[in-house]
Amino acid sequence: WALLLLAVALALEGTATARCPTPCVCDNLRAHVLCLNGNLTAIPSTIPQLTKKLDLQGNSFTVIPVGAFLTTPYLTHLDLQRCKVERLEEGAFRGLGRLVYLNLASNSIALLYQESLDGLSSLQQLILEGNRIEEIQPGAFGHLGSLTVLNLRANALVYLPDMVFQGLQVLRWLRLSHNALHVLGSEAFTALPALRRLSLDHNELQALPSEALARLDGATRLDLGHNPITYVAEEALAMASLKHLSLDHAALQDVAPNAFARSPQLRTLDLRENQLQGLPPLAGAGGLARVSLAGNPLLCSCLLRPFHDWLARARVQVEGACAAPPTLRGRPLDSLRPPEMRCGHPRLPPSPATPPEQPRAASSGQCPQGCACSPDFRHGSCENKDLRKIPWGFPRDTRLLDLRRNAFGTVPPGAFPGLKELVSLHLQSCSIGALRPGALRGLESLVYLYLTDNHLSTLAATAFEGAPRLAYLDLDRNAFARLPTGAFQLLPNLISLHLQHNAIRELAEGDLAGAGGLRWLYLAGNAIRRIAPTALAPAKMLEKLHLEGNHLAEVPTASLRGLPALSELKLSRNPIKRVGDSAFLPVASSLQHLYLDNMGLEQISPGAFTGLGPKIRSLYLESNKMSHIPDMSNFTGLDILNLRDVPFHCDCQLLPLRRWIDKLNLRIGATCGSPAEARGLKVKLSTTFQTCPGWGRGKAGGSSPNKTKAASKPSKKKRSGKSPARGFKKSRA
Repeated sequence: WALLLLAVALALEGTATARCPTPCVCDNLRAHVLCLNGNLTAIPSTIPQLTKKLDLQGNSFTVIPVGAFLTTPYLTHLDLQRCKVERLEEGAFRGLGRLVYLNLASNSIALLYQESLDGLSSLQQLILEGNRIEEIQPGAFGHLGSLTVLNLRANALVYLPDMVFQGLQVLRWLRLSHNALHVLGSEAFTALPALRRLSLDHNELQALPSEALARLDGATRLDLGHNPITYVAEEALAMASLKHLSLDHAALQDVAPNAFARSPQLRTLDLRENQLQGLPPLAGAGGLARVSLAGNPLLCSCLLRPFHDWLARARVQVEGACAAPPTLRGRPLDSLRPPEMRCGHPRLPPSPATPPEQPRAASSGQCPQGCACSPDFRHGSCENKDLRKIPWGFPRDTRLLDLRRNAFGTVPPGAFPGLKELVSLHLQSCSIGALRPGALRGLESLVYLYLTDNHLSTLAATAFEGAPRLAYLDLDRNAFARLPTGAFQLLPNLISLHLQHNAIRELAEGDLAGAGGLRWLYLAGNAIRRIAPTALAPAKMLEKLHLEGNHLAEVPTASLRGLPALSELKLSRNPIKRVGDSAFLPVASSLQHLYLDNMGLEQISPGAFTGLGPKIRSLYLESNKMSHIPDMSNFTGLDILNLRDVPFHCDCQLLPLRRWIDKLNLRIGATCGSPAEARGLKVKLSTTFQTCPGWGRGKAGGSSPNKTKAASKPSKKKRSGKSPARGFKKSRA
């Protein structure tokens, strides 16, 4: 029996080994599979069935299709970071009922549909940080009943609809930092009974979202720093369990005395780096133990005495120092004596009036014939009904209206009467050739407008009149031959503009006039040959510029001037044969992600990367034709460097690259294209460098013979223990 069991075990191990897909590494003992940076374009079909941890970082999947992981039902951990994923098909993760950890960070996912995450009933951590998610449809998280941490940091969210997190009964930490949120539905955080921490810092909230936050009875920590909030009104925060509140680096000018009266457990209040000249006694915050006021222009006059006296009576520790009068400048607040706080200074300006809360329009309960209206989510849908005319009669409190896949042809003036609360409007694939002036009149709350896959070729200057809050405009796959000049003048809040896969040939001066707040500009898949030097100048806040798949013959260096915040530049698939000196110097202080792949690039001049250095996080140079690249030893902050499918000439001129590669803890895929004896070898393994001057003195990063010999001889202690690499089987290419 022992021999039989051994034979079966060996057979099973051999089967698992044979199934390890190229270019993966399989650890059969621990049921781990690593397929890192392998240029995979589809999920491998031969991953061992019993795999528990699957790491697919750094591949190129674009779409995760339905049932992509049905052959690996025992997965508990799945890592899909940096895989260029743009879309999760509904049912993509179906069958992964044991999965507890899913990492989808640093991809290009823009929209989460209702069934995108179906089947993940055991999932505890979901990481979606660093995507470009603009909208979440209610119900997207409805099947994640075990989730405890949801990370949506650094996306492109502007609006959270009601009930968007429904189903997350055990969620403890919700991270929404570094988005562009400025509209929250009053029921956005309903049904989160276990939430303990909410991170809303680094957004665009102009007032405390009091109504939405009041639903969080159990939350103990709230991060609201780095929002342009100017005033905290009376009883603005009603969170029964809140202990720690951060409102640092905002724009606060005043706080009402009873602002925190309905948060009786509040212990620490962080108000650093605001515009506060003083505070009233915070009488309602009876449990407060510490207030941080450092970095505020505090006026230590008699006007501050009531607050100072309250600090002493309530035994509240305070951090902060006087900015005025000159005699007290720099003095810590807790060192002041009341007689020193003299009168005779101008009185503080009165608190800004609290904006009156607008009553919500009552739902009329009606719905156009043939359409579906959801009163719970305040959604209306007439998708794919072969309609020739935009229907009227939706409930007045509708927030999301889905009219995709109809045949409207034209959107007439006043097409959406009575929908003042509408936030998201979907008009994709509706054969629309004209958006008439005034078509959006009355849509004063509209944030998202999707006009993808239509026939628009021009827009009047008044096309968007009546929708001043519009932040996301998607015009992909239309018929524009140039940017619709003047159309953005009425959109002061425009953040994201999609014009991909049109027929735009040029970016001219004035094309982006009025787009002063634009952050993300997507122009991939057009026919752009020229960008005027001042074409991008109006968009001074631009962070992402996607120009891949156009007809540019050179890096548009002159056009990059005046873009101090640009962090991501995509020039992939342009016929750029040479990159000249100082090509990226105008954006060198901000650029973090640079895409120069698949261009047929033949030469990069020695000074091409002048000014770039530790800030660069990712550099894509794969699938080009150059044989050498300039010195990049200053790129010390790289997380990703892709040099695959580049025919490097492995001679002594390439020795600096060879030395540098030795120091990197990255898989970069660099291979030799010549000379003949080195063709196909990895640059790191090529022996052609051994004849170069300095190689024998150990300057190429290699170890001396003695060190090598010593390193290859393990100690007795190491021999007696298990090798950390034991059980790994690397598939043969």
